[in-house]
Amino acid sequence: MKAYEKRFPTCPQIPVFLGSEVLRESRSADGAVHLVERSCRLRVEAPRLLRKIAGVEHVVFVQRNVLNWKERTLLIEAHNETFASRVVVKENCSYTVHPENEDWTCFEQSASLDIRSFFGFESALEKIAMKQYTANVKRGKEVIEHYLNELISQGTSHIPRWTPAPVPEEDTHSQAGLRDPGSLEVCGPGSAQGPAPEMVSTDGDKLDVDYIERCLGHLTPMQESCLIQLRHWLQETHKGKIPKDEHILRFLRARDFHLDRAREMLCQSLSWRKRHQVDLLLQTWRPPALLEEFYAGGWHYQDIDGRPLYILRLGHMDTKGLMKAAGEEVLLQHVLCVNEEGQKRSWTCLVDLEGLSLRHLWRPGIKALLRMIEVVEDNYPETLGRLLIVRAPRVFPVLWTLISPFINENTRQKFLIYSGSNYQGPGGLVDYLDKEVIPDFLGGECLCNVPEGGLVPKSLYLTDEDQEHRDQLRQWRETYQAASVLRAAPHEVAVEILERESVITWDFDILQGDVTFSLYHTKQAPKPGPREPGARAGGQLTDKGWALGADYSRVEAPLICREGESIQGSHVTQWPGVYLLQWQMYSAPGHMACSLPGVEDVLMALHSPGPRCKLLYYYEVLASEDFRGSMSSLESCSSRFSQLSSTTSSSSQSHSSSLVSR
Repeated sequence: MKAYEKRFPTCPQIPVFLGSEVLRESRSADGAVHLVERSCRLRVEAPRLLRKIAGVEHVVFVQRNVLNWKERTLLIEAHNETFASRVVVKENCSYTVHPENEDWTCFEQSASLDIRSFFGFESALEKIAMKQYTANVKRGKEVIEHYLNELISQGTSHIPRWTPAPVPEEDTHSQAGLRDPGSLEVCGPGSAQGPAPEMVSTDGDKLDVDYIERCLGHLTPMQESCLIQLRHWLQETHKGKIPKDEHILRFLRARDFHLDRAREMLCQSLSWRKRHQVDLLLQTWRPPALLEEFYAGGWHYQDIDGRPLYILRLGHMDTKGLMKAAGEEVLLQHVLCVNEEGQKRSWTCLVDLEGLSLRHLWRPGIKALLRMIEVVEDNYPETLGRLLIVRAPRVFPVLWTLISPFINENTRQKFLIYSGSNYQGPGGLVDYLDKEVIPDFLGGECLCNVPEGGLVPKSLYLTDEDQEHRDQLRQWRETYQAASVLRAAPHEVAVEILERESVITWDFDILQGDVTFSLYHTKQAPKPGPREPGARAGGQLTDKGWALGADYSRVEAPLICREGESIQGSHVTQWPGVYLLQWQMYSAPGHMACSLPGVEDVLMALHSPGPRCKLLYYYEVLASEDFRGSMSSLESCSSRFSQLSSTTSSSSQSHSSSLVSR
């Protein structure tokens, strides 16, 4: 046992062992049990190609050692932290006294390897792992013998048997309530049985200084007191294990160390984790092949501070296609899995928005995004170290206006947003990432193996025949309003705008026929005309007597929309007044009506059996105050966004656009 402890924190006899750090250490009250949990870094002994594809040069294992001096046993458990969602490695070792000769040591070792997916190299990885494991078993015996000989050379050939320290009579009562000293949970910081002696002094109102510096960072006396109070409350009210101090501290920081608010937030999160079995997610989640191919996100080395780096190429993702093919719940599970991996240590996220366009404003997708943000904000506070957004396009302020109210202020302060090529050079990515890990698609030299995304084939979309997803499809459809367009009876929606620089957004699907979409502005409110029986609000609103350029003006160029297409767009208004969203049946060039149809045309169209177009539409107005506020918050996130911000503001008088998507 003494020889084994000499292997740490480094072991020159095992070249692949790069070093370790203690995550948790504690002793039982009588000193018989010593528990140490370490994070160990191992160099990857694999072909260069496989290391490049995996994107790592070393892997991290978590090792838990329980040394029981009373029972004369050493139990070792280890599991991988790196690629835990793809590969599961578990190892168990035990050193015990031989039952027939107490001077002999029995050694048992077992391990399991479960390769779920590994970039198509599952067979190669299995062979490498088995080869290394066999070599390490033999090497482990040699290392123990080396340190035994070292102890003997230093004059230590015998370790006295452990004997319990005498217990004063006044402590007898308190000792009676202790668990068996051989229990693995007797002294951990996450134990529900009481605070670890390492963490709490005899009077129970202070944490060990070394423990704070090593595991928690700087804490003021007030913050330390809040942590102790919240942990004690959890120990008294919750059965089983409670979260580690690092986890509790995140909720305190998220609520600015307001004890009651942090306690409420943490309790709701613990209930949510139990209800949805989130603690088992990393062991049970298997991303479908669809996400493996089209979800453009993945882990990629570390940032300059050693945080794991996650790259998300959001602009390359077909968010609408992913939702229609996989469903909202599957995407949520995938996002939670990423956050479960990230919360082990503070992590950095790099979001590339190249390709982000108005198609990403698909309304069910926005609602799903807001739901995911809400879940993450409520249950993974203070786990994100930094978020780098690069190549933000002009449409980004509209998306930011929609989502920023749902992001906690503490989280927003960690955002750094760059437009265009501002991320290059001093003040850009090089301040946060080593040059060697900047992805190739951002001008770096590092090969990035994150999937490139792309359009999801419609053949993979969910259908009503799938009972499991029928409610999901119904909810998406209920987001929209239905409308019919006849040859002489366009469908129009009036939107009243009270302030300039408000933003009108629209999202519609053409179900049947081809239509022309236009956006008009008028100072006078139109009077509703005849409407098709049973139709929703809208229909024909304008009168044939109106003259273009006098009574109304066109502010959005006509857009021809074909059957089956999905259109998303936005317009930053220049004037207050009434804006008309108009869909009219498409006519070939030369047959386009030069003015709006009159009442007689509408009545004739309603009673004619002629062709009609059908569509589903949704529109929303972002208030001027909210839009300007989002621009200000963008500028406060990073001065590198000021160029895009000023461009958007200066062009807001004429900024309008639509995008055809699938």
